[in-house]
Amino acid sequence: MNGSVVFVLSALVSLSVGDVTPRRDAEYPPPEFLEAMKPLREICIKKTGVTEEAIIEFSDGKVHEDENLKCYMNCLFHEAKVVDDTGHVHLEKLHDALPDSMHDIALHMGKRCLYPEGENLCEKAFWLHKCWKESDPKHYFLI
Repeated sequence: MNGSVVFVLSALVSLSVGDVTPRRDAEYPPPEFLEAMKPLREICIKKTGVTEEAIIEFSDGKVHEDENLKCYMNCLFHEAKVVDDTGHVHLEKLHDALPDSMHDIALHMGKRCLYPEGENLCEKAFWLHKCWKESDPKHYFLI
């Protein structure tokens, strides 16, 4: 393969992968959303025993397996009341709970993440978060 073909292929791969650096600035994640979610975050940290480090690593770093983190994710869904009577996440309730500035991001992020898998609600919550993070690592964040 000559150099120009390799360059073009590398450029196409770069474009398809896109920027995966998490967006963290004064406007995103929306400060008003983070503030509103703070009490839920504190409740779920206490309920599950998850560490701040585990939350930050998943949010801004790499996907990793942690049972407390998985149940923290599930707890957030329950505390935000975006689940049905059986505890399964209702994506339309979740979407409605987000600030308007996040609606398009959430729709794009979630379009491949409609059918969570897992043996229990903590596993399904983790599957959703992992799918969202992999779909849009730039905009994904975990409170």
